[in-house]
Amino acid sequence: MQRALALGAKYYYESGNPGDPLQILKDHGVNYIRLRVWVDPANGYNNEAKIVKFAPMVKAMGMKLLIDFHYSDTWADPEHQGKPAAWVDHNFSQLQMDVFNHTYGVCNALKSAGAAPDMVQIGNEITPGMLLPDGSTRDWTNLAALLKQGCNAVKSCDSTIQVMLHIDKGGDNPASRAWFDNARSHGVSWDVIGLSYYSYWHGPIADMKTNVADLKSRYGKPVIIVETAYPFTLAENDHEKNVIHSPDQLSPDFPATPAGQANNFRAVLKAAGSAGATGVFYWEPTWTAVEGNGWDLANPDSGDQWENQALFDYEAKALPAMSAFKL
Repeated sequence: MQRALALGAKYYYESGNPGDPLQILKDHGVNYIRLRVWVDPANGYNNEAKIVKFAPMVKAMGMKLLIDFHYSDTWADPEHQGKPAAWVDHNFSQLQMDVFNHTYGVCNALKSAGAAPDMVQIGNEITPGMLLPDGSTRDWTNLAALLKQGCNAVKSCDSTIQVMLHIDKGGDNPASRAWFDNARSHGVSWDVIGLSYYSYWHGPIADMKTNVADLKSRYGKPVIIVETAYPFTLAENDHEKNVIHSPDQLSPDFPATPAGQANNFRAVLKAAGSAGATGVFYWEPTWTAVEGNGWDLANPDSGDQWENQALFDYEAKALPAMSAFKL
Protein backbone atom coordinates (compact mmCIF):
# COMPACT_ATOMS: atom_id res chain seq x y z
CA MET A 1 0.00 0.00 0.00
CA GLN A 2 2.73 2.45 0.99
CA ARG A 3 4.60 1.97 -2.29
CA ALA A 4 1.39 2.17 -4.34
CA LEU A 5 0.41 5.47 -2.71
CA ALA A 6 3.88 6.90 -3.33
CA LEU A 7 3.44 6.03 -7.01
CA GLY A 8 0.14 7.87 -7.18
CA ALA A 9 -2.39 5.08 -6.65
CA LYS A 10 -5.96 6.19 -5.95
CA TYR A 11 -8.64 4.19 -4.16
CA TYR A 12 -12.41 4.58 -4.12
CA TYR A 13 -15.45 3.43 -2.20
CA GLU A 14 -18.13 1.47 -4.07
CA SER A 15 -19.91 4.76 -4.69
CA GLY A 16 -16.94 6.14 -6.57
CA ASN A 17 -16.01 8.57 -3.82
CA PRO A 18 -12.24 8.70 -3.24
CA GLY A 19 -10.76 7.65 0.08
CA ASP A 20 -7.63 6.74 1.94
CA PRO A 21 -7.18 2.97 1.50
CA LEU A 22 -6.63 2.43 5.22
CA GLN A 23 -9.85 4.29 5.96
CA ILE A 24 -11.76 2.34 3.31
CA LEU A 25 -10.56 -0.94 4.81
CA LYS A 26 -11.43 0.19 8.33
CA ASP A 27 -14.88 1.34 7.23
CA HIS A 28 -15.48 -2.16 5.89
CA GLY A 29 -14.58 -3.83 9.18
CA VAL A 30 -10.81 -4.36 8.98
CA ASN A 31 -9.23 -4.06 12.43
CA TYR A 32 -5.70 -5.44 11.86
CA ILE A 33 -3.05 -4.48 9.27
CA ARG A 34 -0.18 -6.78 8.29
CA LEU A 35 3.03 -5.15 7.06
CA ARG A 36 5.96 -7.12 5.70
CA VAL A 37 9.54 -6.04 6.26
CA TRP A 38 12.63 -6.99 4.28
CA VAL A 39 16.24 -6.44 5.33
CA ASP A 40 17.58 -4.44 2.36
CA PRO A 41 15.12 -4.51 -0.54
CA ALA A 42 16.31 -3.13 -3.88
CA ASN A 43 13.75 -0.31 -4.01
CA GLY A 44 13.58 0.43 -0.29
CA TYR A 45 10.07 -1.01 0.12
CA ASN A 46 9.59 -2.29 2.78
CA ASN A 47 12.72 -1.77 4.80
CA GLU A 48 12.79 -0.72 8.44
CA ALA A 49 12.63 3.01 7.67
CA LYS A 50 9.58 2.65 5.42
CA ILE A 51 7.76 0.49 7.96
CA VAL A 52 8.51 2.87 10.83
CA LYS A 53 7.13 5.75 8.76
CA PHE A 54 3.90 3.97 7.81
CA ALA A 55 3.03 2.00 10.95
CA PRO A 56 2.02 5.03 13.07
CA MET A 57 -0.71 5.76 10.51
CA VAL A 58 -2.16 2.32 11.18
CA LYS A 59 -2.10 2.88 14.92
CA ALA A 60 -3.58 6.36 14.57
CA MET A 61 -6.65 4.78 12.97
CA GLY A 62 -7.14 2.50 15.95
CA MET A 63 -6.13 -0.67 14.11
CA LYS A 64 -3.74 -3.32 15.36
CA LEU A 65 -0.43 -4.13 13.68
CA LEU A 66 1.13 -7.43 12.58
CA ILE A 67 4.74 -7.24 11.39
CA ASP A 68 5.77 -9.97 8.95
CA PHE A 69 9.54 -10.57 8.93
CA HIS A 70 10.71 -12.13 5.68
CA TYR A 71 14.41 -12.33 6.74
CA SER A 72 15.39 -11.70 3.14
CA ASP A 73 15.87 -8.82 0.71
CA THR A 74 12.92 -10.04 -1.34
CA TRP A 75 9.95 -12.42 -1.21
CA ALA A 76 10.23 -15.31 1.24
CA ASP A 77 7.79 -18.17 0.67
CA PRO A 78 7.83 -21.99 0.43
CA GLU A 79 9.93 -21.86 -2.75
CA HIS A 80 12.19 -18.98 -1.72
CA GLN A 81 13.89 -18.47 1.63
CA GLY A 82 17.05 -16.72 0.48
CA LYS A 83 19.36 -14.93 2.88
CA PRO A 84 19.75 -11.16 2.78
CA ALA A 85 22.86 -10.18 0.83
CA ALA A 86 24.46 -8.73 3.96
CA TRP A 87 24.19 -12.08 5.76
CA VAL A 88 25.19 -14.47 2.97
CA ASP A 89 28.75 -15.08 4.18
CA HIS A 90 27.90 -15.23 7.88
CA ASN A 91 28.43 -18.41 9.84
CA PHE A 92 25.59 -19.91 11.84
CA SER A 93 26.47 -18.12 15.07
CA GLN A 94 26.43 -14.83 13.19
CA LEU A 95 23.11 -15.70 11.55
CA GLN A 96 21.55 -16.19 14.96
CA MET A 97 22.80 -12.76 15.99
CA ASP A 98 21.50 -11.31 12.72
CA VAL A 99 18.02 -12.62 13.38
CA PHE A 100 17.98 -11.29 16.93
CA ASN A 101 19.43 -7.89 16.09
CA HIS A 102 17.26 -7.28 13.03
CA THR A 103 14.08 -8.39 14.79
CA TYR A 104 14.81 -6.42 17.94
CA GLY A 105 15.89 -3.37 15.94
CA VAL A 106 12.70 -3.17 13.90
CA CYS A 107 10.47 -3.85 16.90
CA ASN A 108 12.24 -1.28 19.04
CA ALA A 109 12.15 1.35 16.28
CA LEU A 110 8.40 0.83 15.91
CA LYS A 111 7.93 0.99 19.66
CA SER A 112 9.91 4.25 19.83
CA ALA A 113 7.72 5.66 17.06
CA GLY A 114 4.59 4.91 19.09
CA ALA A 115 3.63 2.00 16.86
CA ALA A 116 4.69 -1.10 18.77
CA PRO A 117 3.50 -4.24 16.97
CA ASP A 118 0.66 -6.20 18.51
CA MET A 119 1.94 -9.35 16.81
CA VAL A 120 5.10 -10.39 14.96
CA GLN A 121 5.74 -13.22 12.50
CA ILE A 122 9.13 -14.90 12.81
CA GLY A 123 9.41 -15.63 9.11
CA ASN A 124 6.96 -15.82 6.24
CA GLU A 125 5.60 -19.19 5.09
CA ILE A 126 8.60 -20.94 6.58
CA THR A 127 7.36 -24.44 5.79
CA PRO A 128 10.81 -25.45 4.40
CA GLY A 129 12.65 -23.37 7.00
CA MET A 130 14.32 -19.96 6.76
CA LEU A 131 17.70 -18.51 5.78
CA LEU A 132 18.36 -21.58 3.66
CA PRO A 133 20.32 -23.75 3.64
CA ASP A 134 21.33 -23.17 7.26
CA GLY A 135 17.82 -23.02 8.71
CA SER A 136 16.27 -25.84 6.70
CA THR A 137 13.73 -28.25 8.20
CA ARG A 138 16.28 -30.93 7.31
CA ASP A 139 18.06 -29.72 10.44
CA TRP A 140 15.44 -28.75 12.98
CA THR A 141 18.08 -28.03 15.61
CA ASN A 142 19.36 -25.17 13.46
CA LEU A 143 15.91 -23.94 12.49
CA ALA A 144 14.76 -23.98 16.10
CA ALA A 145 17.83 -21.97 17.12
CA LEU A 146 16.97 -19.26 14.59
CA LEU A 147 13.30 -19.21 15.60
CA LYS A 148 14.25 -18.89 19.26
CA GLN A 149 16.42 -15.86 18.46
CA GLY A 150 13.51 -14.19 16.70
CA CYS A 151 11.08 -15.00 19.49
CA ASN A 152 13.53 -13.83 22.16
CA ALA A 153 14.11 -10.57 20.31
CA VAL A 154 10.39 -9.80 20.19
CA LYS A 155 9.87 -10.56 23.88
CA SER A 156 12.98 -8.56 24.79
CA CYS A 157 11.50 -5.58 23.00
CA ASP A 158 8.06 -5.96 24.62
CA SER A 159 6.83 -9.08 26.38
CA THR A 160 3.21 -8.29 25.46
CA ILE A 161 3.81 -8.66 21.70
CA GLN A 162 2.39 -11.94 20.40
CA VAL A 163 4.77 -14.16 18.41
CA MET A 164 3.43 -16.04 15.39
CA LEU A 165 4.95 -18.93 13.46
CA HIS A 166 3.59 -19.04 9.91
CA ILE A 167 3.49 -21.90 7.39
CA ASP A 168 1.54 -22.29 4.17
CA LYS A 169 -0.20 -25.65 4.73
CA GLY A 170 -3.67 -24.32 5.53
CA GLY A 171 -5.48 -27.34 4.11
CA ASP A 172 -2.94 -30.03 5.03
CA ASN A 173 -3.37 -31.25 8.60
CA PRO A 174 -0.69 -33.99 8.60
CA ALA A 175 1.95 -31.57 7.26
CA SER A 176 0.88 -28.85 9.69
CA ARG A 177 1.02 -31.25 12.63
CA ALA A 178 4.45 -32.50 11.63
CA TRP A 179 5.84 -28.96 11.37
CA PHE A 180 4.49 -27.67 14.68
CA ASP A 181 5.28 -30.95 16.46
CA ASN A 182 8.90 -30.42 15.44
CA ALA A 183 8.87 -26.83 16.63
CA ARG A 184 7.45 -27.89 19.98
CA SER A 185 9.77 -30.85 20.46
CA HIS A 186 12.78 -28.61 19.75
CA GLY A 187 11.79 -26.18 22.48
CA VAL A 188 10.48 -23.31 20.38
CA SER A 189 8.03 -21.13 22.29
CA TRP A 190 5.39 -19.19 20.36
CA ASP A 191 1.96 -17.66 20.91
CA VAL A 192 -0.02 -17.92 17.67
CA ILE A 193 -0.23 -20.37 14.75
CA GLY A 194 -0.40 -18.69 11.34
CA LEU A 195 -1.54 -20.48 8.18
CA SER A 196 -1.80 -19.48 4.55
CA TYR A 197 -4.90 -20.85 2.88
CA TYR A 198 -5.68 -20.29 -0.80
CA SER A 199 -8.47 -22.60 -1.93
CA TYR A 200 -7.04 -22.93 -5.45
CA TRP A 201 -3.71 -24.22 -4.02
CA HIS A 202 -4.51 -25.74 -0.65
CA GLY A 203 -7.60 -27.82 -1.30
CA PRO A 204 -11.22 -27.78 -0.15
CA ILE A 205 -12.35 -25.27 2.43
CA ALA A 206 -13.52 -28.20 4.57
CA ASP A 207 -9.89 -29.37 4.86
CA MET A 208 -8.85 -25.96 6.15
CA LYS A 209 -11.66 -26.04 8.70
CA THR A 210 -10.54 -29.45 9.97
CA ASN A 211 -6.93 -28.30 10.17
CA VAL A 212 -7.73 -25.11 12.11
CA ALA A 213 -9.84 -26.98 14.66
CA ASP A 214 -7.22 -29.69 15.15
CA LEU A 215 -4.26 -27.32 15.51
CA LYS A 216 -6.09 -25.14 18.00
CA SER A 217 -6.93 -28.17 20.13
CA ARG A 218 -3.57 -29.93 19.75
CA TYR A 219 -1.36 -26.97 20.70
CA GLY A 220 -3.75 -24.88 22.80
CA LYS A 221 -2.91 -21.73 20.85
CA PRO A 222 -4.89 -19.29 18.71
CA VAL A 223 -4.92 -20.04 14.98
CA ILE A 224 -5.11 -17.33 12.33
CA ILE A 225 -5.52 -17.61 8.57
CA VAL A 226 -2.88 -15.02 7.83
CA GLU A 227 -3.20 -15.13 4.03
CA THR A 228 -6.09 -15.84 1.71
CA ALA A 229 -7.28 -14.41 -1.62
CA TYR A 230 -9.34 -15.14 -4.72
CA PRO A 231 -9.62 -13.55 -8.17
CA PHE A 232 -12.56 -11.37 -9.23
CA THR A 233 -11.53 -11.69 -12.90
CA LEU A 234 -9.05 -13.56 -15.10
CA ALA A 235 -8.42 -10.49 -17.24
CA GLU A 236 -5.06 -8.72 -16.99
CA ASN A 237 -4.68 -5.07 -16.07
CA ASP A 238 -1.00 -4.73 -16.96
CA HIS A 239 1.68 -6.51 -19.00
CA GLU A 240 2.53 -9.06 -16.28
CA LYS A 241 0.86 -12.46 -16.33
CA ASN A 242 -1.14 -13.01 -13.17
CA VAL A 243 -0.47 -15.91 -10.82
CA ILE A 244 -4.06 -17.10 -11.24
CA HIS A 245 -4.96 -16.59 -14.90
CA SER A 246 -6.76 -19.69 -16.18
CA PRO A 247 -10.19 -21.25 -15.51
CA ASP A 248 -8.59 -24.61 -14.70
CA GLN A 249 -6.78 -22.99 -11.74
CA LEU A 250 -10.01 -21.95 -10.02
CA SER A 251 -11.74 -23.68 -7.14
CA PRO A 252 -15.02 -25.48 -7.90
CA ASP A 253 -18.13 -23.38 -7.21
CA PHE A 254 -16.21 -20.09 -7.24
CA PRO A 255 -15.94 -18.38 -10.63
CA ALA A 256 -13.49 -15.53 -11.16
CA THR A 257 -16.12 -12.81 -10.82
CA PRO A 258 -16.75 -10.15 -8.17
CA ALA A 259 -19.51 -12.36 -6.74
CA GLY A 260 -17.28 -15.46 -6.90
CA GLN A 261 -14.49 -13.67 -5.06
CA ALA A 262 -16.91 -12.44 -2.40
CA ASN A 263 -18.48 -15.88 -1.96
CA ASN A 264 -15.07 -17.53 -1.64
CA PHE A 265 -13.93 -15.05 0.98
CA ARG A 266 -17.18 -15.39 2.94
CA ALA A 267 -16.87 -19.18 2.85
CA VAL A 268 -13.28 -19.02 4.13
CA LEU A 269 -14.28 -16.62 6.92
CA LYS A 270 -17.25 -18.74 7.93
CA ALA A 271 -15.32 -22.02 7.95
CA ALA A 272 -12.33 -20.59 9.80
CA GLY A 273 -14.56 -18.91 12.35
CA SER A 274 -16.65 -22.01 13.00
CA ALA A 275 -13.42 -24.00 13.52
CA GLY A 276 -12.28 -21.55 16.17
CA ALA A 277 -9.84 -19.35 14.22
CA THR A 278 -9.13 -16.02 15.86
CA GLY A 279 -9.11 -14.11 12.57
CA VAL A 280 -8.47 -14.02 8.82
CA PHE A 281 -6.18 -11.67 6.88
CA TYR A 282 -6.69 -10.99 3.16
CA TRP A 283 -3.53 -10.73 1.05
CA GLU A 284 -3.02 -8.29 -0.59
CA PRO A 285 -6.18 -6.14 -0.77
CA THR A 286 -4.58 -2.94 -2.08
CA TRP A 287 -2.07 -4.31 -4.61
CA THR A 288 -3.55 -2.74 -7.72
CA ALA A 289 -1.72 -2.47 -11.05
CA VAL A 290 -0.05 0.90 -10.54
CA GLU A 291 2.88 1.46 -12.88
CA GLY A 292 6.10 0.80 -11.02
CA ASN A 293 4.44 -1.28 -8.30
CA GLY A 294 5.50 -4.64 -9.69
CA TRP A 295 6.57 -7.85 -8.00
CA ASP A 296 10.27 -7.61 -8.90
CA LEU A 297 11.86 -5.16 -6.47
CA ALA A 298 14.95 -4.76 -8.63
CA ASN A 299 13.03 -4.05 -11.85
CA PRO A 300 10.80 -0.96 -11.90
CA ASP A 301 9.32 -2.15 -15.21
CA SER A 302 7.96 -5.38 -13.73
CA GLY A 303 4.21 -5.66 -13.34
CA ASP A 304 1.75 -6.80 -10.71
CA GLN A 305 0.91 -10.51 -10.68
CA TRP A 306 -1.91 -10.14 -8.18
CA GLU A 307 -4.14 -7.23 -9.23
CA ASN A 308 -6.99 -9.59 -10.16
CA GLN A 309 -7.07 -10.75 -6.51
CA ALA A 310 -7.07 -7.31 -4.90
CA LEU A 311 -10.19 -6.03 -3.15
CA PHE A 312 -10.35 -3.08 -5.53
CA ASP A 313 -11.40 -3.52 -9.16
CA TYR A 314 -9.64 -2.16 -12.23
CA GLU A 315 -11.20 1.25 -11.63
CA ALA A 316 -9.85 1.07 -8.04
CA LYS A 317 -13.35 0.80 -6.57
CA ALA A 318 -13.99 -1.40 -3.54
CA LEU A 319 -15.32 -4.81 -4.55
CA PRO A 320 -18.24 -6.75 -2.96
CA ALA A 321 -15.79 -9.04 -1.13
CA MET A 322 -14.82 -6.06 1.01
CA SER A 323 -18.17 -6.32 2.80
CA ALA A 324 -17.29 -9.84 4.00
CA PHE A 325 -15.09 -8.40 6.78
CA LYS A 326 -18.26 -7.43 8.65
CA LEU A 327 -19.55 -11.00 8.87
